[in-house]
Amino acid sequence: MLDKARYIVVEGPIGAGKTSLTRRLAERLDGQPLHEQPELNPFLAQFYQDPERWALPTQMHFLFQRIDQLATLTESFEKHQRIVSDFVLDKDPLFASLNLANHELALYQRVFESVKPVSTPKPDLVIYLQAKPETLIERVRRRGMEAERRITEQYLERVADRYARFFYQYDAAPLFIVDAEVLNPVDHDDDFELLLERLRNMRSYREFFAYAG
Repeated sequence: MLDKARYIVVEGPIGAGKTSLTRRLAERLDGQPLHEQPELNPFLAQFYQDPERWALPTQMHFLFQRIDQLATLTESFEKHQRIVSDFVLDKDPLFASLNLANHELALYQRVFESVKPVSTPKPDLVIYLQAKPETLIERVRRRGMEAERRITEQYLERVADRYARFFYQYDAAPLFIVDAEVLNPVDHDDDFELLLERLRNMRSYREFFAYAG
């Protein structure tokens, strides 16, 4: 599966390690990384301070940022580049439904349906990193980003739950689910090499990867 995949996406909740794994996979596979850029969202820090006030502009900025980034995919594919990304656009409504009030969500949904690309390439492979909220909050605290300082474990619990529901139903691309609670392919070389091996030997449309015992 891995060797044939030209468009690979690594996904997961905040703190799961998706951006770091995306970077490492892109380096190993000679791919072009495509990263979300939360540091460029001028509303994000305010959102964590006052979610009700800043959820809508934060969400709209992320939506248009992701669309602009995906617009570069066609050019990359024309150059026969492999793409390794840390987001799928389909998950954007996940955060909208989590953070927006009903009337704001209705507005967001109208905008989303109006502006989402008609012909965005479908990923050849999606890698979904799972971890418990207490592990996620520990990793968020460890990386020490100022904008994330006010994230709570309760919020991450809700995010992780929405991700689990989203990928439970996800069938748009082959899905490889990684237990990032016990596996650390970002920091541990053995886990990373084992992940690559399992991805190369992936045969089913949906597989789960964790230590056997």
